[in-house]
Amino acid sequence: MERLAIDGGTPVRKTPIYYGHQFVDSDDVEAVVKVLKSDYLTCGPAVTELEKRLCGITGAGYAAAVSNGTAALHAACYAAGIENGDEVITTPMTFAASANCVLYMGAKPVFADIDPCTYNISPESIEKKISGRTKAVIAVDFTGQAAQLDEIREICHRHQLQFIEDGAHSIGTAYKGKSVGSIADLTTFSFHPVKTVTGGEGGAVLTNDRRLYEKLLLFRTHGITRNKSFMDLDSKLETDGRRTPEEWYYQQADLGYNYRLTDIQAALITSQLGKLSRFKDIRKKIVKRYNDAFADFPGLVLQKEIEESDTVRHIYLLQLDLQSLKVGREEIYAALKAENVCCNVHYIPVYYFPYYQNLGYRKGLCPNAEKLYERILTIPLYPAMTDEDVDSVIAAVKKVVGFYLKR
Repeated sequence: MERLAIDGGTPVRKTPIYYGHQFVDSDDVEAVVKVLKSDYLTCGPAVTELEKRLCGITGAGYAAAVSNGTAALHAACYAAGIENGDEVITTPMTFAASANCVLYMGAKPVFADIDPCTYNISPESIEKKISGRTKAVIAVDFTGQAAQLDEIREICHRHQLQFIEDGAHSIGTAYKGKSVGSIADLTTFSFHPVKTVTGGEGGAVLTNDRRLYEKLLLFRTHGITRNKSFMDLDSKLETDGRRTPEEWYYQQADLGYNYRLTDIQAALITSQLGKLSRFKDIRKKIVKRYNDAFADFPGLVLQKEIEESDTVRHIYLLQLDLQSLKVGREEIYAALKAENVCCNVHYIPVYYFPYYQNLGYRKGLCPNAEKLYERILTIPLYPAMTDEDVDSVIAAVKKVVGFYLKR
């Protein structure tokens, strides 16, 4: 049975709107069709072109395209040399992949708390969680806002740790004038449909270190290589011990994965990158409208931004002042849905999940993150939103929150 609007009347919107949605136009379709008519559907020039484009946009020295954002994180952990018994510090306010990638390497995720105002991982908490086993820090640019990258980089340098930046939310964001992707030792991107640009799926790892880049290339192709520097030429039995490999010769130098990106996806992502500047402008305009509408509205708390981050928001969070509303988040969520504004929650703290509980993690590890989780809702934000869409979201939020404030 369909729920009536909160006042029993007509919903603010006639049709549902969701928190995120891809934007694909005729240029994107044409780019994909061009690849489909070409000689290469995978392992072809479109992937190379995408990697060059990513380097050009971010200023990174090298880019390795992979099959998805999780593969990018896994590859970054491999390149960083994370091994069984190591510890890696990350945030619990993220999608599970930011911590799962550590488990893939046989290492242990260690969760540092967040800044209660910016919602990003706290440098002070990172410092407290460092042990003799710590190998790396994975800082997530939550919602698209850059973490405190200088402070985190200094901590990593001082403790000789690898700095991995999970930029799944933050392509297009700049920190102190430098693009995300050119700052950390390794930066990962995701091209999932709700991200700022999409390939349907897809990911990339960016770095300025050629040694790390070569490890990324090895990892994404089963550990198989034609690069002589990775080969054990003494074991080249197939060619009777000759020291110069034939053109067709390859070796498996390590245990890698099939994390290759197809040319079909690469063409779509490259086409989308051509619209990145427009996407950035649209997202910033919507965020400004939300900020102006909600900044002084009772019952709502907005995410703070650091001056150093020129942020392109991937998602927009509202923090609910549940004490003044005197109601649970579930009532607000349901009431907005009845107004045809369909929200989401980003994120459930990773260590809340049964899998992590079975590994010994418990609630209470990160009080700021846990408190935030209980209060947040993600409202719609994506480039295809019209002015009328934004108006209706603002109206629905004010209507619902205002209703509970007056009860």
